[in-house]
Amino acid sequence: MMEKALEKEKKKGSVLLIRRPPELQDIDALIIPGGESTTISKALVQSGLFEQISRRVHKQDIAIMGTCAGCVLLASSIENDTRDVELLQAMDMTVQRNAFGRQKHSFEQEIQIEGFDSPFPAVFIRGPVITNVGKTVQVLAKCNKKIVAARQEQCLALSFHPELTSDCRFHQFFLDMI
Repeated sequence: MMEKALEKEKKKGSVLLIRRPPELQDIDALIIPGGESTTISKALVQSGLFEQISRRVHKQDIAIMGTCAGCVLLASSIENDTRDVELLQAMDMTVQRNAFGRQKHSFEQEIQIEGFDSPFPAVFIRGPVITNVGKTVQVLAKCNKKIVAARQEQCLALSFHPELTSDCRFHQFFLDMI
């Protein structure tokens, strides 16, 4: 999807899969995908990527988009959760994991996004919701009165999976943040 966005925006860039800390040195942006936030957190910590990403986030020299589980990892806290999830604390927000229910409760819904001229076809799969935001966090979208998209400086948190649609506007939006 990012390659499609680069092409549409007529921008030069490469899309890379990052697996080791040295690979982070030469990138301008990172997308933390969906999945299981506990597992992703543990993998980032064990590989040494967590420390490197955290350092760059707090120096504000990397843009990060987190989708679903990635949204959770960008948060400063998790509501009602005692699991061992290491958070990047990149955004002043609290999230509630799996707020839309179990896997069988997954759904698609068009949502209004601040700055988009038409609704976005959001795909929610056991998605989190953002339950609280700080003063510097810009709420971009809500679904059923729940915050599902937010931005703070160079970080973009989405409760849904934009990569599962044919609509690359969020990836284009993210490119403009870099």
